[in-house]
Amino acid sequence: MKRLKIVLLLSAAVALTVCGNSTVKEDPALKDVLKDKFLIGVALNTRQSSGNDTAATRIVREHFNAIVAENCMKSAVIHPEEDRYDFNQADELVKFGVDNNLTVTGHCLIWHSQLPAWFCVDENGENVAPEILKNRMKEHISTVVGRYKGVIRGWDVVNEAILEDGSYRKSKFYEILGEEFIPLAFQYAQEADPEAELYYNDYNEWYPGKRETVVRLIKTLKDRGIRIDGIGLQGHVGMTHPSIDEYQQTIDDYVKAGVKVLITELDMSPLPEPRRMGGANVADREAYRKEIDPYTEGLPEEVATVWNNRMKDLFNLFIKNSDHVLRVTLWGVSDRDSWKNNFPVRGRTDYPLLFDRNHQPKAVVTELISQLSHEN
Repeated sequence: MKRLKIVLLLSAAVALTVCGNSTVKEDPALKDVLKDKFLIGVALNTRQSSGNDTAATRIVREHFNAIVAENCMKSAVIHPEEDRYDFNQADELVKFGVDNNLTVTGHCLIWHSQLPAWFCVDENGENVAPEILKNRMKEHISTVVGRYKGVIRGWDVVNEAILEDGSYRKSKFYEILGEEFIPLAFQYAQEADPEAELYYNDYNEWYPGKRETVVRLIKTLKDRGIRIDGIGLQGHVGMTHPSIDEYQQTIDDYVKAGVKVLITELDMSPLPEPRRMGGANVADREAYRKEIDPYTEGLPEEVATVWNNRMKDLFNLFIKNSDHVLRVTLWGVSDRDSWKNNFPVRGRTDYPLLFDRNHQPKAVVTELISQLSHEN
């Protein structure tokens, strides 16, 4: 396929979906009560986007109106060799979105992790010249974004390029191109699809140093006439941090800088952390210890209550700021699917999402639906 052929089937697929719906009134779902606030999204793995995980896809269809790929659009998967792309899984995810009338976000175009080994080096393993890397970035972004032009709403253009102290991550992109690799990536994405929304995505942005650098990045892009529509705040949060005030300050600073915000990867582990890490640096790993995996038989009621209350506080924060929030996306459908079962400690039993291991909604889901139904 030169371009994804499902673009031509969009109207028909949506019409069939709408016409096939029953007129029987159903209980409201998350997407219903949040429809005037922001999109409510979820990350899908390939078993879900293929329709093989029917329990998960039932939840997606019922409660969510937006999806993003957990892994299948990352460059190591979609562009494993310089002269070869593999769009099979990405096409499947986009088709799932179209068939179910879901807003699709592309994740992600430029990231130092899950990057194919060839991308930044030559045949000898040495860093390529700046012009070669620019050409590779442009070709990759143009091909991927161009394939889904008019279908995918927006793209996480650059992911996790700035550290907590505000310095730039010393990735291959930074080593070869310096700070310029970010404006270049946004420029190439804008050229590939002028109508798509463009986002910078990162974690731990409640650290002032990181946030200040992101604000400077926004200004740099705007001053150069390069569009940036939103900043993704990865919501890999803990039970005590960040505080609601820290989250609010982060939103405020980005709004003042002239962009919208997106909560892009929301999950919250109730398990004790081996150390205060936060975020989602996949290189941060810890050895398994029983004391940091205490709930293998289920989450105690008192812990579940605290978890639900904090998650509800976070959602109420997002609702309060809904004029500036484009989307809130959970990083997984159910606790069973979550990457947190293996991060930062492999083999833990974690409970970070809105739906439990049996695909049943947690208290926060029913409480939010009840609260917002009455407000509406």
